[in-house]
Amino acid sequence: MTPELETLKSKLKATWSAGDFGQIAKSTADGAAEFIERLHLQPGIKVLDVACGSGNLALPAARAGAIVTGVDIAPNLIKQARENAEREGLEIQFDEGDAEALPYDDASFDAVVTMFGAMFAPRPELVAAELKRVCKPGGFIAMANWTPTGFVGGMFKTVANHFPPPAGMPPPVLWGVEATVRERLHDGFSNIRTNEQTITFKFPFPPAEVVEHFRTYFGPVQKAFGALDESGQAALRQDLEQLWTGNNSATDGTTEGDAQYLEVIAVRE
Repeated sequence: MTPELETLKSKLKATWSAGDFGQIAKSTADGAAEFIERLHLQPGIKVLDVACGSGNLALPAARAGAIVTGVDIAPNLIKQARENAEREGLEIQFDEGDAEALPYDDASFDAVVTMFGAMFAPRPELVAAELKRVCKPGGFIAMANWTPTGFVGGMFKTVANHFPPPAGMPPPVLWGVEATVRERLHDGFSNIRTNEQTITFKFPFPPAEVVEHFRTYFGPVQKAFGALDESGQAALRQDLEQLWTGNNSATDGTTEGDAQYLEVIAVRE
């Protein structure tokens, strides 16, 4: 890697290690279980969860009887994932590793899954190549990627207006554009199916507190606030609060809102 890329990768690792993404993952756990349920995994199937975080996909896959391995760039999240699996009595292997250079042999898995994870690696062409490489011919990959036009895409855009993302990488939400996904997976995959799905965020407190929740626990938002002065933080907080308020369907002082993502399933040739 070039020195510039090494610096970028270090920043990304620090970003996803910051805060406590496990707290954020709780808000998408139900949607993750539904994602796994739609895959109809058969008992004994070998599954790799790429950018597994605290185990949102790995745990329900293991509950379904799959033989599961999870990999993530953030060591603190790997630790959480192991603890979550142990708490449920599930045998899952969790490894520290990079979605752009997966530490597994060719054709090691029947299914390779990733939810709101691999999309954030800086070189999508390498991600696509690695997902293909470790998947057995006849197996499949399944991705859940935030769309640029959905709520989370809007949140990333709002943050970027105040704190530009690292230079040298395409926007992660391009993985949520069907045409882009088909272009990236055109080599080595067939029967590529995409569907727009919805996941619902639910928090037992109002939008202003949701913003603070993300500032505390969500690495990218925490880093953005940390890079701004007092007035910049106030402006970012105001814009994020307006975004959450506009997306809030709850009327009882809590927060509930839908976020769109692109579900991608592709068969390895």
